[in-house]
Amino acid sequence: MNSSDGGAAERPRSGPRATYPEDSASAQTRRRWFRALSILVVVAGVTLAAIGYSKFGTADVSGEATGYEILDDNTVAVQFTVDRSDPGKPAACVVRGRSKDGSETGRREILIPAGSVERIGVRTEVTTSKPPVIGEVFGCTVDVPAYLQPES
Repeated sequence: MNSSDGGAAERPRSGPRATYPEDSASAQTRRRWFRALSILVVVAGVTLAAIGYSKFGTADVSGEATGYEILDDNTVAVQFTVDRSDPGKPAACVVRGRSKDGSETGRREILIPAGSVERIGVRTEVTTSKPPVIGEVFGCTVDVPAYLQPES
């Protein structure tokens, strides 16, 4: 009787069946662990991607310099636009002046009050400690510091 008849087959002494044993319970257990860990890795990757997108995807507010004008050896005027997803919230932007060696020589924080338009143009002057060569927007946020908030 052989294994195809339902009887017990003898283990072959040579050939592929002797070299590669039949599936055992431990091989099936390893496959289950591999599948479970693969699913866990995929779920963790999707979760990290969702968190990364929500944190770094689209900013609530952004500022971009559109021009600058050097007024004198200690002042640069910076013109910039601010884009807000919710114009009903105030924003704060940091504008800076830089010298020829690239160092920041002046900085100013600007309050952008709540309004009705998503995009607004702003012009401000920054006083510098060295002659400026450029004025730029360092960054903007909707987390307005208390000292910039208007008194109610």
